[in-house]
Amino acid sequence: MNNRQVADRLHSAAVHLLRHVRTVDSKSGLTASRLSALSVIVFGGPISISELAEAEQVRPPTISRLVKEMEWEGLVSRQRDAQDRRVTRIRATSKGRRLLFEGRERRVAKLAERVARLSPEERERVAEAAATLERFSLPADHPLS
Repeated sequence: MNNRQVADRLHSAAVHLLRHVRTVDSKSGLTASRLSALSVIVFGGPISISELAEAEQVRPPTISRLVKEMEWEGLVSRQRDAQDRRVTRIRATSKGRRLLFEGRERRVAKLAERVARLSPEERERVAEAAATLERFSLPADHPLS
């Protein structure tokens, strides 16, 4: 199988896998766009509106609206940057982190149900593939990539 074929199969598998685990996301009460933005905020640390918009591939006014809604829901808060008081950083509240990690646990549980159906040999191959994908997803200049 050539590189293009492997990439095509990987793409299809990733899309189907994400669709499968997304079925439990509605239990969070948040839209997919809010969950995605909250994930960037939780795992990316305090982040500016422009950085968040870039990460989410949307325009700053769109992300500003989203952040305003999440702030109203108590999921995020704003704080001035210590080095540049003109910049406001968005950070997750404990409620936002809890909601995100509860959702992650539901997704992992959904995947664990599927993993449980695998033979021990298949499970080992999936574990090896997951380790490879973790390294594969690192930036090219990362020491472990």
